[in-house]
Amino acid sequence: MLTKNQLGFLYMFLSICAFSVMDLIVKWSENYPVGQVLFFRGFFGLFTLFCFVVPRERYFNFYKTNRLFLHFKRCVSGLIAIVAIFIGLRNLPLATVVSISFAAPIFATIMSIFFLNEKVGLYRWLAVIVGFIGILIISEPGFNSLNIYYIYPIIFCFGLSYVAITIRQLSSTEPVWLIGLYFSFSITIVSFFTLPMGWILPTLKDLFLLSMVGVLGGFANLWLSQSYKFSEVSLVTPLKYMALVFAIIFGYFIWNEIPTIKTLLGALLVIISSIIIFRREIILQKEVSTPRHD
Repeated sequence: MLTKNQLGFLYMFLSICAFSVMDLIVKWSENYPVGQVLFFRGFFGLFTLFCFVVPRERYFNFYKTNRLFLHFKRCVSGLIAIVAIFIGLRNLPLATVVSISFAAPIFATIMSIFFLNEKVGLYRWLAVIVGFIGILIISEPGFNSLNIYYIYPIIFCFGLSYVAITIRQLSSTEPVWLIGLYFSFSITIVSFFTLPMGWILPTLKDLFLLSMVGVLGGFANLWLSQSYKFSEVSLVTPLKYMALVFAIIFGYFIWNEIPTIKTLLGALLVIISSIIIFRREIILQKEVSTPRHD
């Protein structure tokens, strides 16, 4: 029998693997419109939630909530984040996008001052500064060549940061599955508005792979939640940075992408910054679990 901490590690590892493969498929799907990939993420994410997460007694009233407007704000910020990360994954090296995405806790720290009236101490401000230096180092090629795509992972961080804030507010009354359900539903609905931009009929193989974007995204967030349920956040959160290892391996063997020394140095600074922020929030006994693009 596994201990609770061991279960937490296992679920976190499964979550990282699922997110990494999902990112891989999104990058591979560059021949399909972003809106079409969003549809598969939303629709099959809904399918996963209904089959494996939603309690049976809530099948016929799953949509009931007293905080609809807050769900709306969470969905809008989540949509901005997921579109930005999809565009970034298609146009930048995988390791670069993953490295910048680690900066989400940095932006969440800043936004919590304005939206949650939280006080941020010296350690976390230093962590924010270190993190921004890391982002500047990673993004330097984009500044030099005026590559606009470097801005998309940063937009993702902003969107995900506000997602974390709204989830922190929602989680006091709403189950995690309902938050994810509204988001997956919103992705599915919004994706239909991209139909006039042209969708491509996928082959059977591509249909399976595109469907896996939603299935993997749904399971990844489920396993992430389970990880935080069974284990202490301080123990399992550092494991999330294995995603960079997977990104480097996938990027090298599939697209022949070799991360530069500056990318790795910047990623190290961002990771150090994020760990400092996580540690300080744990000391202050704050909620720190942040989903990705659920």
